[in-house]
Amino acid sequence: MTTATAPAYDGMSRQRIRQLLIAGLIGVVAVLWITPMVWMVSLSLSDNEALQTNTTSLVPINPTLSNFGDVFSLGLTPRWLINSVIVTLVTTIATLVLSAMAGYAIARLDFRGKRFVIPFVLAGLMVPKEAMFIPQFLMFAEVGAHNTYSALALPRIAAPLGVFIMMQFFQAIPREVEEAASIDGASRWQTFTRVLLPMSVPALTALGIFTFVLTWNDYLWPLVSATQPEMFTITTGLASLQGNFAQATALGSLMARGVVAAIPLLVLFVIFQKRLIRGIALGSGGK
Repeated sequence: MTTATAPAYDGMSRQRIRQLLIAGLIGVVAVLWITPMVWMVSLSLSDNEALQTNTTSLVPINPTLSNFGDVFSLGLTPRWLINSVIVTLVTTIATLVLSAMAGYAIARLDFRGKRFVIPFVLAGLMVPKEAMFIPQFLMFAEVGAHNTYSALALPRIAAPLGVFIMMQFFQAIPREVEEAASIDGASRWQTFTRVLLPMSVPALTALGIFTFVLTWNDYLWPLVSATQPEMFTITTGLASLQGNFAQATALGSLMARGVVAAIPLLVLFVIFQKRLIRGIALGSGGK
């Protein structure tokens, strides 16, 4: 009896050890990932004068909330936050609409030149966005659109990755669904908007979160397009404060602005984390 159960026991022990090692590795990575954020929050809650002598503590020094009061009372930070909200929402909504329509057209419709469209979309994933800065800058400069919301939002609306994600999702939906809707008298547009689009909510949610995060954190294009402080987004605005000696010495206030800028992303993930995970699972072929 002992010899019969020993191999099974050894196998369970090895599996348990493997699980503990994986959990330990995940824990280490999580600690390394979260430490900078804890440090930033600690600095934002510390007194600016105390930070002139010590900036390495993960525990607030002379705790104070005055730094967060300065975020909305001093400088253009509220305006930068509003700019980021407007640009990010417009970009996200427009990207979802265009990606869903383009993905559906490529996946479900038969049209001349379709076989050339898919490689063209995939080619868009291979071109670094930095390589398009000069043509984009000149294009918006020709029409005098720099330092406007349209110049900040429009370049991100054409999202090859979004089109590819939605194309893959619509291709996975059985054609019998469309045939059933057609038998019930639904037009092509009604089938798309009332049947397939509601089914694609998980994929749209994942794409929307990715687009929101990437647009909110975008730095290079707003730095190139927005030259007036009033049109800075929160990323370029915070970067501009680092070049200001008076603001750079007020490290606690600077970190408080960073915390406020990160809050929308944290709230977004907390609210939609389940749909995000489901959308990623469906996109990768999971059930």
